[in-house]
Amino acid sequence: MATKTNTIESVKQISYLAGALKAPQISDAATRLADQARDAGWSFEDYLAAVLEREVSARNASGAQLRIRAAGFPGRKTLEDFDWDAQAGSRPQIAALASGGFLTEARNVVLLGPPGTGKTHLAISLGIVAAQHGHRVLFATATDWVTRLTDAHRQGRLPNELARLRRYGLIIVDEVGYLPFEQDAANLFFQLVSSRYEHASLILTSNLPFSGWGGVFGDQAVAAAMIDRIVHHADVLTLKGASYRLRGRGIDSLPSIRTQNQAD
Repeated sequence: MATKTNTIESVKQISYLAGALKAPQISDAATRLADQARDAGWSFEDYLAAVLEREVSARNASGAQLRIRAAGFPGRKTLEDFDWDAQAGSRPQIAALASGGFLTEARNVVLLGPPGTGKTHLAISLGIVAAQHGHRVLFATATDWVTRLTDAHRQGRLPNELARLRRYGLIIVDEVGYLPFEQDAANLFFQLVSSRYEHASLILTSNLPFSGWGGVFGDQAVAAAMIDRIVHHADVLTLKGASYRLRGRGIDSLPSIRTQNQAD
């Protein structure tokens, strides 16, 4: 009877101390694992390690969800959901990137290819994996990034904004090349790329090959300097095939970007 009373008092004390530490999983895990630890003859150290492991796992999962929500993804996409049938050749390289090594090395990832080949899906998926690995992530289209930098420049806080963005382990720039930039906007985008060079990672998606970026940024020299910094430490993947959005609609392909440029 005394032993049972002592156990109840101990559970209450653990619950109180866990609350004081703001570690609710400790209280739950201590109770759930106590009988298992006694039956299996765990040492005190093994029991304590198992309880603390549950708390750390819960915190990591909660932190990952907060980072994913704060990233600004337009939707949740995972590598498991991706249709690999059309991009089977890229799967090993994407799997290697999902390990997160490119983030610790401040390497970039560039996803090139026509519309509808899964560039944005893969960029979001890698961003979610990065958040799960503990990295802060921000996602926006190239146009939205330029708007953000332009606002910061007008308010005289561009250096502070670039310094703040450097604290993010990964920035994702989607849809580079869909709309051309004016000279001032191109210069601001270059500053974003330059500020992260060899410091933190970028993922960029584009429907254009690098040879077409000069037209996007309105200056071949700026485009060349930007590409030089991006690809110096980067994994570049070129996705191929028809748009998944056109499947079953009787449309074999979209107009060629290169053909349009030549016609212009």
